[in-house]
Amino acid sequence: MQTSIDIEALNQQIYIDSAFMEALRNETSKVIVGQTYMIDRLILGLLTKGHILLEGLPGLAKTLAIKTLASAIDSDFQRIQFTPDLLPSDIIGTMIYNPAKGDFSVRKGPIFSNFILADEINRAPAKVQSALLEAMQEKQVTIGKESFRLEEPFLVLATQNPIEQEGTYPLPEAQVDRFMLKVLIDYPSKDEERDIIRRNISDDVSQKISAVVSPATILKARESVKKVYMDEKIENYILDIVFATRFPEKFDLKEASPLISYGASPRASINLALAAKATAFMNRRGYVIPDDVRSVSKDVMRHRIGISYEAEAENVSQDDIITMIINKIAVP
Repeated sequence: MQTSIDIEALNQQIYIDSAFMEALRNETSKVIVGQTYMIDRLILGLLTKGHILLEGLPGLAKTLAIKTLASAIDSDFQRIQFTPDLLPSDIIGTMIYNPAKGDFSVRKGPIFSNFILADEINRAPAKVQSALLEAMQEKQVTIGKESFRLEEPFLVLATQNPIEQEGTYPLPEAQVDRFMLKVLIDYPSKDEERDIIRRNISDDVSQKISAVVSPATILKARESVKKVYMDEKIENYILDIVFATRFPEKFDLKEASPLISYGASPRASINLALAAKATAFMNRRGYVIPDDVRSVSKDVMRHRIGISYEAEAENVSQDDIITMIINKIAVP
């Protein structure tokens, strides 16, 4: 067990290590109006090596947000538009024949960047989706007989349009489970949208983004996130939340049982713990509190819970079920 002196020292160290957070948020706010929730989730993904599935309507600054963050961290950005005719080689690269030398050389694809925006990932067939997800999981790409490590930090932001299902290839549940977070993006507020209008009709619509954080700082921050203290009571709290999705009747949630077709996988427990630690770090704190777990629970679990036909008939969503569980489980 860690002593209170250890916690105090750790708290001070985390406060120092997370000092870049303020500069990073301030820099992105030069371009992005509002959407602090989306920016914070992108940073959370960076700090935990977790990829993000983003669901939102067109025009909500998804592309702009990740491009801005990449500029502020002095790293490379690539946007890949997923279409039905896309091939795996269009993402990872291919072997090119050189007739002068009579041999093949490797041409790397756009996956070899720090930030990848996989726009409308469900518009490409399963073979292309699998090529991207393999790179996400293994952090390497094989072209021909050679394997290439992907440079860190490496973050994939995949988007889906929630209103269009024509001509799409929905991601299987097992593949969706590999995304750490599923983030739902909503419209800006009226005041934020007024600011967006004013910025875009002014003479100077573009703000110069400076690189305020280096990739090395992000890699160092990842190590600091691992050191954030999590009490055993918090671990049990996370396990109770996840197990309540699998066996709701054991947690006095009989009303939720017919609404759930399958519960969250062990990845939910792992990612909920990681996300809670990262949230504590982003709040410049060296220890996890229950609010850290609660704040990320929907993002971590909404794509890991299957809802039944009964839930669909009653218009009950995964978020409703998670809220039901969070309100029932005792807070340590």
